[in-house]
Amino acid sequence: MADTKISALSSGAPAQGTDETVIARGGANYKLTVANIAAYLGSPITVANGGTGQSSYTNGQLLIGNTTGNTLTKATLTAGSGISITNGSGSITIAATGSGGTVTSVNGTGTVNGITLTGTVTSSGDLTLGGTLSNVSLTTQVTGTLPIANGGTGSTSTTYCNLASNVTGTLPIANGGTGSTSTTYCNLTSNVTGTLPVANGGTGITSLGTGVATWLGTPSSANLAAAVTDETGTGALVFANTPTLVTPVLGTPTSGNLNSCTADGTNKVGYRNIPAVGTKTGSYTLAVGDVGKYVQVGSGGSITIPDATFAEGDVISIFNNTTGNVTITCSITTAYIAGTDTDKATMTLATRGVATVLFISGTVCVVSGNVS
Repeated sequence: MADTKISALSSGAPAQGTDETVIARGGANYKLTVANIAAYLGSPITVANGGTGQSSYTNGQLLIGNTTGNTLTKATLTAGSGISITNGSGSITIAATGSGGTVTSVNGTGTVNGITLTGTVTSSGDLTLGGTLSNVSLTTQVTGTLPIANGGTGSTSTTYCNLASNVTGTLPIANGGTGSTSTTYCNLTSNVTGTLPVANGGTGITSLGTGVATWLGTPSSANLAAAVTDETGTGALVFANTPTLVTPVLGTPTSGNLNSCTADGTNKVGYRNIPAVGTKTGSYTLAVGDVGKYVQVGSGGSITIPDATFAEGDVISIFNNTTGNVTITCSITTAYIAGTDTDKATMTLATRGVATVLFISGTVCVVSGNVS
């Protein structure tokens, strides 16, 4: 510290108090007190002056060097996994906790067949190896006897039960045998006679008809026709839904609907007489179902010819079976009375008269008969 002149004293002058000392320097006497020393070293004494810089501690604290300011820092130990730390008065106790850890990886050499570990593996518990152990040779890499419970035989002998030399007696059917000591069984060729009934799994017949075996092997229409003897016609087998018949001879059908058939490939099948639609006693509009038929008009009846309903060539007859005239209303676009060139909106059918309506198109018709 810098020189501080306390007081000039005569040479060899005694100290003036218990906390004072006198030093001589440069021909002068100086008084130095404890307070002067404490002020110089610091309180507590700093690290730079050889002290710790600390004045108090707790149990277990240690002084650890700190590069920041080149000081000493107080700190306690921190327990890691499986470790406990007990701080006492002037002591630190470090102990392990738990029952041990788990080995998760062991370095080894060689392949999975006959693993060779380098070093010693010590475990206080069970050491479990994960993964799949494969390609182990049961001939060269396994010793001892593999128990039955682990998939072995439990035996070191290579001689096992030989059904020919090591088994006597008759092996029951329940144990996979035949229940018989005979080696001669039922031969269907030489030991069975007669015909096996259908009830016993047979066919009940001794032979197949001509062509039947061929059809059973190749069930085609031609082979079926060859196998039967009372067929009619030729060609392919026909089923009920939408078959295609080639030039069939139908004979006299007892029923059927020929509405979609034609007489010559173009014209529909017609009637040998004129079917009746029925008697109309009110206002009646001609319909497509009336084509080729006649409509009878009774008392109070009238007829309407609709537009855009019929096709070219459609014909309908109308009979007035009353004592008065019947009105025919022509809603169709153009309606002529045969032999005239006038479009008629209405026509009159005379009593007991007949009129025939011929459709030239869906919008034009010609009416002939007892009309005006």
